[in-house]
Amino acid sequence: MITTTLPTPNGRRYLQQLCKHWSHKFETEFTPEEGRIDLPLGPVRLTANDTELTVSLDPAEGADISRFKQVVQDHLDRFAFRETPLPYDWQEAA
Repeated sequence: MITTTLPTPNGRRYLQQLCKHWSHKFETEFTPEEGRIDLPLGPVRLTANDTELTVSLDPAEGADISRFKQVVQDHLDRFAFRETPLPYDWQEAA
């Protein structure tokens, strides 16, 4: 699992926008506080509150992790254009 936490008061909005955007192509589930997107590179899990958005990637076997991160970042940055660049600090879970 690879995770980043982004400081933003708009985390719930971005979570829902990202899930809705990808729901036309991929399986998604979401509430204002939690979301899941099943991308071919692996599932993306999102949690949001009043101050942050946490994004967790679970890369599929053989997935290009750099590409996976970049795809998610590019999409989030489109929705968060007023706040970009967001401070992505990806950490691998132990």
